[in-house]
Formats: sequence, C-alpha cells, structure tokens
Amino acid sequence: MNAPLRRVGVVVIVLFGLLFANLNWIQGYQAKSYRTSDFNGRVQIAEYDRPRGQIVVGGTPVAKSEATTDELKYLRTYAAGPTYAHVVGIKPVNGAATGVEKINNDFLAGTDDRLFVDRLKEMWTGKTTAGGNVELTLSKAAQEAAVNELANNKVKASSGAVVALDPRTGKVLAMASMPSFDPAPLVSHNTAAAEQAFNALNTNPAKPLLNRATSETFPPGSTMKVITSAAALAKGLGPDTVITGGTQYVAPDTTTPINNAPGVVCANQITLKQALTVSCNTAFARLGVEQLGVDALRDAARGFGFESEPTFGGDKDNAMRVAASSTGDIKDPDGTDDRPALAQSCIGQANVRMTPLQGAMVAAAIANNGSQMRPIVVEKLVGPDLTTYPGPDESELRRSVSPQVAATLQDMMVSVVQNGTGRNARIDGFRVGGKTGTAQAGDSGDDHGWFIGFVMKGNEPIAAVAVLLEHAGSGGSGEATRIAGQVMRAIIAERGLK
Repeated sequence: MNAPLRRVGVVVIVLFGLLFANLNWIQGYQAKSYRTSDFNGRVQIAEYDRPRGQIVVGGTPVAKSEATTDELKYLRTYAAGPTYAHVVGIKPVNGAATGVEKINNDFLAGTDDRLFVDRLKEMWTGKTTAGGNVELTLSKAAQEAAVNELANNKVKASSGAVVALDPRTGKVLAMASMPSFDPAPLVSHNTAAAEQAFNALNTNPAKPLLNRATSETFPPGSTMKVITSAAALAKGLGPDTVITGGTQYVAPDTTTPINNAPGVVCANQITLKQALTVSCNTAFARLGVEQLGVDALRDAARGFGFESEPTFGGDKDNAMRVAASSTGDIKDPDGTDDRPALAQSCIGQANVRMTPLQGAMVAAAIANNGSQMRPIVVEKLVGPDLTTYPGPDESELRRSVSPQVAATLQDMMVSVVQNGTGRNARIDGFRVGGKTGTAQAGDSGDDHGWFIGFVMKGNEPIAAVAVLLEHAGSGGSGEATRIAGQVMRAIIAERGLK
C-alpha cells in the first residue's frame, strides 16, 4: 500500500475511534442528563402521566397539579399567585424548572430513588401514584406580611425585597421580591402562549422574574457599619472606645469630603457604640482608614459570607440563583490600600454590594452568638404513602465572630433601635436590634433604603430580617425599618409568643 493510502486509512481509523468514543460517552455518561432533560419531549409527556406532588406552606398547598382533558393529563397550578412565586418557582412544559420546583424536581415528579417502592407497587396494581409533597420552612404569616408591606410601602418604592430567617437553624421564614409575577401563564399547556408570557415578563424593565432577595446585589449603605464595627471589635476596640467623628472627613488622596446624613449629630469624640447608634459616617470612614485597613474590613466581611455564594441546603445547582456579596476592589494597582475607596467602603458605598439574603444572614449570625447557619427552604418531604423524609440538615456555614463579639454587636444594634435610627422596629417585650442604611445609587435614581436586624426573647433569637426598598428616596430606611418590624411581629404572633 502506498503512503497516501496508508495516511487515509489512519485518518479513517482515528475518526472511527473518535466516533466510537463519543457514542460511548453519550450512552454511558450523558444518558441520564438527556433522559431527564427538561427539553426531552418524551420525558415531558411521561411526567404529566402522574400528578406532580404538592408544595406546601403551613399545611396549605401553594403549588399542585389538577387533572385536565388534553394530552398532558395534569396542569400545574399556583393558588397563591405571586405571593410565593420567587421561592416556589415554576415547572413549565417547555423550558427549565426554577426555585423549589427545580431543587426537588425528582421527588415532586415521583422519580426519586426514595419513592422506588411506590413505583414498584404501580407495576402490580396498575394504579399511578402521585409524586411526593414538599413542605417548606416558610411562615405563612411572615410571607404574607412581607408581600403586603412591600406592595403598600409608604414611600411608594416600586421594587424591593424582604428576607426573614430563623437564626438558630437557617430556616427561611419569609422571602419576598417586588415586583413579583403570576406563575400560571408560564406553565400553560399552550406552549406558544407560555412562551409569549415569559417573553413579556423577561423584557419588562421592572424585571419581575428577578428574585431581588437572592440574585441581585445592592450597595448596603450604613448597614455595612455593622461589619465595620465587627472588624473594630476583632482588633481589640470596645463599644466604649472613643473614636474621632466630626461633621466632615476628607480621606487621604482626595479633596471630596464625606459628610453625615442630614440631621445626624456626630461629636468630634464619640464612642464606637454611639457612632453606630446615630450612624456617624465620618467616624466609620476615619476608623477604617486610620485604624483598620483594607485587610481587616475584608476579613470581617468574609467572616459573614461576603465573596461566596451562600447556597441553600440541598440546592446543589444553585436553583435559587444566589449571587455573592462583595466588598469590591479596595486596593491600588501596587497592592496598597486605596484609602478613598476604603473610607467609602466602611460606610457601605464605593464598590461594596450585598444581597438582602446576605443582610439577613449577617443579622442572624450576630443574634445566634456568632454562628452563621446555611439557609434552608425545605422543611421535609412526604411520600405518597405518607412516609416522611427530613429536609436538608441544619448546618453551620461558618463562625462569623466570637460569642463575645456577637454579644457586643447585639448590644450595639439594640441601642440603634432603642435610641437611634431604628426606632420604627421597636416591639414591646422583645429585644430588637438592627441597623438602618441609606445607600446612594449613583446615577441610577434615588437612594436605596435598608434595614437589617433581629428580634430576641431574652437571649433566645426568634428571627433575623433584612428589608430593601430600591430607589426609595427620602424616608426609605425608616420605611424599611417599619416593614421589618411588621414581619417580626407576624412571626411572633404566629408562634404565640408574648
């Protein structure tokens, strides 16, 4: 055989080898992903041969399947409409599931390995069983309070978010994002109509499909002073340590002064606790530049979970689309501290960004003696035969601060609510701590209003809450504080606490 034919033969053999390898890869390794793909038509029809399991909040189904007379035998329905949309998610005929519908898809669809016995029974009885039910950790009262208060906020903000957590367990008690959406049109069996409804929502400038509680970051404003305080305490300062405040502070290498918010009286010499209570910009900006430095601030922020995505327990694929909060770039190109950026970062401006979920997790860690728990949204799973399976394990994500620092921060944040900017969150008979925040949004509109805080009965944490009112303008932080108080009250009332 001449050389050209040999070369052709070698190429053909190599191509056949690659084809064989690719065939084995698809059949051996990719088979399951193709078989279970949301876009596999045969899988879609098979899924609708049985009723999908219910998603339940406080004993009430918020998502369930109802019988139809068309080719797909069951239609997914969402009784509460927009109230739980961002948490529960959707299960469309075409396209990928989202939220809890995605996290627990196999169990809801009845294909989970734990439901093997139920499928085995079907072979003998010929009766099709429903998928398993998923019970959520959400408090019905807290979720409804969060949604209603956001919708009827007194500063007429059109977008925002609320997150409430149980600090001891990480269980999500409320998660609301405004504006929300009605899931029903998106799961229609008329796929053309469903696609049209999705496109309308997806191109809406208000971004109703965006879960602002988890997937969008915002400048945290003065709520960042809690983390700056944690950095100071870790460096050995105490709540009664006197620091320098004043009416203005001009950071090194800049001529633009940092001022206090209108109405804030900040003495030239002020304690750390009082500076947090009255929200003294000049004191915290100067503290960061002159005593803490970039590394101390970053370490404190990372201790609370900044720079990482706090995925929910059991959510391996990040179906909740959690974005990482970040302190941003605070270093110069030569590796030294960017002191103007540091001054702004210590008061929650510059490039610092935080999700409402992260804000709630900061407050929760402080209320829980410095232990930050992984967020959990699923309480338990219940099979068709009523066998109960526990939800994700409660687990500590990290030790944010020492118990001693946590106790000091609790006391400082209680002072904010009792004597400072957080008075709208007071609840008689309960220990409420928090921090307000007004964050400049640059050229994109009015300032954002924030509140992060917790409520305790004595030393026992009950809930941690974060509220964001996007582009709320004047009075936004006060209204965010009031809303947080209402959500806390709903949780207290639902638990029958006094």
